[in-house]
Amino acid sequence: MAINNYLLHHLIVKPSDVSKSKMALKHEDKELSYFELGKDVVKLAKYLNSLLPTPQNRISIFLEKRFEFVSSCFASSCAGQIFIPINPILKSDQVLHILNDSKSSVFITTLERIKTIDKALIELDFLNKIILLDATDDQINKLICAKKICRWQEALNQANLPETVLQKTLLSTRAAIDTDAVSIFYTSGSTGKPKGVVLSHRNMVFGAKNVSSYLENNSDDILLAALPLSFDAGFSQLTTGFYVGAKIVLLNYILPNDILKLVVKEKITGLTAVPPLWIQIANLKWPNSVTDHLRYFANTGGKMPLEILKKLRTHFPKSKPFLMYGLTESFRSTYLPPDEIEQRPNSIGKAIPNAQILILKPDGSPCKAKEPGELVHRGALVGLGYWNDPEKTAERYKFLPPNACSRPSEIMIPEYVVFSGDLVEKDEDGFIYFIGRNDEMMKTSGYRVSPMEVEEVIYNTGVAEEVASFSVPDPKLEQIIIAVVKPFSHESLSNSALNEKILNYCNDKMPSYMVPSQVEFSNENLPRNQNGKIDRKSIALAFINRNKNGN
Repeated sequence: MAINNYLLHHLIVKPSDVSKSKMALKHEDKELSYFELGKDVVKLAKYLNSLLPTPQNRISIFLEKRFEFVSSCFASSCAGQIFIPINPILKSDQVLHILNDSKSSVFITTLERIKTIDKALIELDFLNKIILLDATDDQINKLICAKKICRWQEALNQANLPETVLQKTLLSTRAAIDTDAVSIFYTSGSTGKPKGVVLSHRNMVFGAKNVSSYLENNSDDILLAALPLSFDAGFSQLTTGFYVGAKIVLLNYILPNDILKLVVKEKITGLTAVPPLWIQIANLKWPNSVTDHLRYFANTGGKMPLEILKKLRTHFPKSKPFLMYGLTESFRSTYLPPDEIEQRPNSIGKAIPNAQILILKPDGSPCKAKEPGELVHRGALVGLGYWNDPEKTAERYKFLPPNACSRPSEIMIPEYVVFSGDLVEKDEDGFIYFIGRNDEMMKTSGYRVSPMEVEEVIYNTGVAEEVASFSVPDPKLEQIIIAVVKPFSHESLSNSALNEKILNYCNDKMPSYMVPSQVEFSNENLPRNQNGKIDRKSIALAFINRNKNGN
């Protein structure tokens, strides 16, 4: 267990006689010990301190999984700053939105990733420094933003740190407390642009402690980081592993078979994935020996299909299955213990340690068993709201209703809780079951996607007068995205040519999980609701009924 671990970077502090030999990370054929990771963290933190005289500036990190990504996140924490992990599959428009919205002072990335946004970066007055991992002087000088660039190794070399002060330096950073912000995780929002969920040191450290407790993680574990580290559940693989001194294997996989090979090669003990990935994993031919070292497998990011769970249990008969539910706004909320799987495989379980999960009616009072209500999360994992978005924050983060019966009314200081927007119910034993979402967010490939974000990109093609996007159930991807488009009346292209143009544009402007699986065309105005807005729900219902009838 880490020493004095109340700030995020404390998770990598281990006793010096252990840290020099204990491996923290493995990527491809290279390993990095906790001690070496700590040195890189402190060196980069010292460089960040020289750039940023005040705390709580934003550090955006646009990298694939690699040692430098991990070092950058924990160095930002060590320097008293706020790190933003950007999903490496995002396109330039999304990356620039995040940089602009967060007003990031530092941007850490690679030469290849910066080329498409080079011109735009020079116009960001708030961006003080760009740290590049892999560029020569000649390559940097060809960039428009060259004056803002520092190479990674140069940044680390500016801090000549004696080994004897490493542990002390990691523990004694700028004055910070556990309720200070440490990270912003951007996720799609109903406003049509990615929104930033702000998390504190307390959120992330308590999350690591709580999740590792019920997963029974220990220092002998070897965990595979298969999910994106820009995803809260993906980053949790780092924090839960570091909390107990485990080793994390980083994988930028291309095919599901890559996961299989690495699980076998590294003798992985814990694997966490989302339903679409589990569907692919379940259809692989796994060697019988895997279950001897794979101690558990865990699902998050959506409901795992029962047939897939059965397949996985056949592949891994000795491995414990954990079904988990969470949202970025409160990191992790519930889990179903393995010994309850047989009796209630469709349940998302009960509250994780040190959290209370309420199911409330619209008036704020508790629901009875079998009575649907909104899932509300209370406890140390409640985040700090959405970055620079008071309206969205007020919608999700609210005061605990007085009639929720969770604390005495005589306590005068109000308590914030997270209203998830998810409709759930509990059985007579208190186990919770997911019913659906209250809003129109789509969930595909483990990602939450805003309809407006998809529609905005299609509008930008210049061929669409009206657009509605929605999702329908899919056995492999949980949901797939459908777009219905009314072209401009003067548009001369055929529907097939329009379809090709729209999908090519979407593939260029959006990550693959956001690209519609199907585009339909309408010559009529799209239906409107009573507020005059395009009625996505009625359009989706008509699409489903039409497909049921085979028309």
